[in-house]
Amino acid sequence: MALSAWRKLKRSLKSKLSFLSRPANHATASDENPRLNTATPPLPTISSTSFSFGSRLSRSFSLHSSPKKCAICLRSLKKGQGQAIFYAECSHPFHFNCIADNVKHGNLRCPVCRFKWKDVPFQAPKNVPSFQRSGSLHAHVPPYRAPNASPVHFEPDHYSDDEVIPDVSQGQSSSSRPHAITVRTLPEYPAVSASESFSNFGVLVRVLAPPLDNSLPHHRAPIDIVTVLDVSGSMASKLILLKRAVNFILQNLGPSDRLSIVTFSSSARRILPLRIMSGSGREDAIRVVNSLSAIGGTNIVAGLKKGIRVLEERRQHNSVANIILLSDGCDTQSHNTHNRLEYLKSLPTSIFPSNNASGEESQQPTFPIHTFGFGLDHDSAAMHAISDESGGTFSFIESIDILQDAFARCIGGLTSIVARDVQLKVRSASPGVQIMSTPSGKHKNKIFDQGQQATIDIGDLYAEEEKDFLVFLSIPIFSVDGEERLENTPLVDVSGFQKDSVSMDTVQVEGERVEIRRPQLLSPIDQVLCLEVDRQRNRLQVTETIAKTQRMAEMGDLKGAQALLAEQLSTLLSTASAQAGYDLCNQLEAELKETRKRMETRELYEHSGRAYVLSGMSSHSWQRAATRGFTMPVSSGGNSDMRTTTSYETPSMTSMVMKSQNLNLAPRE
Repeated sequence: MALSAWRKLKRSLKSKLSFLSRPANHATASDENPRLNTATPPLPTISSTSFSFGSRLSRSFSLHSSPKKCAICLRSLKKGQGQAIFYAECSHPFHFNCIADNVKHGNLRCPVCRFKWKDVPFQAPKNVPSFQRSGSLHAHVPPYRAPNASPVHFEPDHYSDDEVIPDVSQGQSSSSRPHAITVRTLPEYPAVSASESFSNFGVLVRVLAPPLDNSLPHHRAPIDIVTVLDVSGSMASKLILLKRAVNFILQNLGPSDRLSIVTFSSSARRILPLRIMSGSGREDAIRVVNSLSAIGGTNIVAGLKKGIRVLEERRQHNSVANIILLSDGCDTQSHNTHNRLEYLKSLPTSIFPSNNASGEESQQPTFPIHTFGFGLDHDSAAMHAISDESGGTFSFIESIDILQDAFARCIGGLTSIVARDVQLKVRSASPGVQIMSTPSGKHKNKIFDQGQQATIDIGDLYAEEEKDFLVFLSIPIFSVDGEERLENTPLVDVSGFQKDSVSMDTVQVEGERVEIRRPQLLSPIDQVLCLEVDRQRNRLQVTETIAKTQRMAEMGDLKGAQALLAEQLSTLLSTASAQAGYDLCNQLEAELKETRKRMETRELYEHSGRAYVLSGMSSHSWQRAATRGFTMPVSSGGNSDMRTTTSYETPSMTSMVMKSQNLNLAPRE
C-alpha cells in the first residue's frame, strides 16, 4: 500500500516539475500558439523536501524545456552543426531526425507542451528518388506524406524544388505533330458596285484549332498549374465541396502535368511544390487537399505573390503555366481594394503581359490567372481585374454546388492546348483598300503601314476552339481605264503562324485571299448579306452595350442602363442572323434579358448583377468559356436529354464537364 502511494506521488511530481523547471522568461504554450486558448492552472506550493529524491529528474526536465537543446536527445540546437532543425506549430524546436523518428511511432504531441500537432515531420526512406536534376547539390525533397496526420509544410527560401519533368522528346518526330490551325474568311457581301465606295465593309476571319489526336504520344502541351485557394474562416462550410473539386483537377491531369498548391487566409503558404500528377505525386496532392482547414482572414495578394513565385523560381518549365485563383470573400489585408489601379499595382508585374513602360514587347514570362469568385460576398471587381489583366477568365460561381463543373470547364481547356502563340496577319491586296479597324476584345491588335497591314495576337488555342474576328475595310470607287473592265477585286490576304504546342517550333499557317466582284450594276444575289458576318456584328454590339451599361450601373444610373439594354435587345431581334435562329444570337438574347433582370434594383445589382456581368464581359473579350451564375440546362434539339451549354465552350470542355456531372450523380460511399 505504501509502495503504491509512493509511485503515485512520484508520477505527480514528475508532471509538476516539468513546468516548475521552465525558465522565468519562457512563454507558456498558450502564449506561443494562439490556438491553445486554455490557460495553465496555477501549480500548488511544494516543500523543498519534496525535491530531495527528484533532483536528477528536475535537472533533466529543465534541459528538456531549454530552447537551446533538443528535448529528445538533449543535444545542442545551435545552427551550423550539420543537423536540420524543426520548429513545431507550438514553436518548440527539435532536431529533425529526432522528431521524425518520434512521430514515426505515432507520437503526434509535442514532447514539451503536449500540444497536438496538425503538421508533423516525415522522414523519407533512403530509397526515395530525388526530385532534383542529376548532379544537383540540393538535398532530397521527401514526399509529403505522414502517418495519421497531414503532411508537414516546409517553406524553402527559394521554390526551386519542383519535380523533374519527364522527358517527352523520345518518339516525337515532326511527322507526328498535330495538324496546323485552319483560317477561313468570308466577305460581308459578295459584291460592291464599282461606282460606289464602302467605308465599313466587314470581312470575317475565322480561326479553328485542330482536334486532339489521342493516337500521338504527346498530342498536347504539358502544363504547370498552381492552385491558389482561399481557406479563410468563411470557407469552413464550403471546404468539403472545395476539396472534392480540387481532387477532380488532380485526377484529370496527365503524367506530364505538374501541380502546386498554395493556400491563403490571413497569410499564405505553399503546401505542395510542383509535383508530377501521377503515382506518389498525385497521392501526396490528394492527401494535402484532404487536410485543408479554414481559419483567419482573406489575403488574396499574399496568395497570388506566393503562387507566382512558384512559377518564377521553378528550375524546369512545362511550356504552359497557369494559375487558378479561388476565393469567396474580399481581400481583408489590402487597403486598396476599392481602387482597381492601386490594387493591381500591389501584385507582381509578371501577371500583366502589357505592363511594359517602354512599349516594347517584354521577354518576361507571364502567367494567365483564371479566377473563380463564388458566393455572394466575393470581390467580383478585383477578381475580374486580375483575370482581365493577366489573360485569364473570370468565372462567377453563384452556387458552390457547381464549383467542380466550373473547374472541369477550365481544366478541359487547359489540358487541350494544341497551338501556341498564334498570330494572324492581314495585308491589303489592292490599291486604295485600307484596313480601318480590327476589334478583337482583349487580344492585342495592331494596324500599321498606313492601314495596309494589321496583326492580331491570339495566343494559345484549345483543341477545336473557334475564334472569329471582323476586319473592317474602306473600299474605294473602282475604275479601270479603257474598255476592258476587271470584275473580281482582291481585298486582303490573310495568313498567320503558330508554334507547336510541344516542341515550340514555328509553323506557318496557310491563309486565304478575300475577293469580291465589282460590277457596275448589282444583281439581287450580290446584295445578300453573309449571316456569319452579321452574327459577329451582333456579338460585338451586344458586348459593347453590356460593357456600357455596367459602367452606368456603377454610377447609379440603373434606369438608363435598363433602357439601353431594351433598345439593344430590339435591335438584335431585328437582324437577319437572329431571325434565322442562329444559336449565338439566341444566347445573346438570353444574356441581355438576364442582365436586365439583375440590374432591376441597386440591391440586386450589388448582390449578383455585377459578378454576372463582369464574368460575361471576360468571356466575350477572350472568346473563351467561363462559368456564370447558375449554369442553365437547355434542350439539345428534339432530344429530351438535357445538357448544359456555355458560350465558346469547346468539345474538350464539354466532355470534362459531363465527366464532372456524371461523377456528381454517382452514389458516394
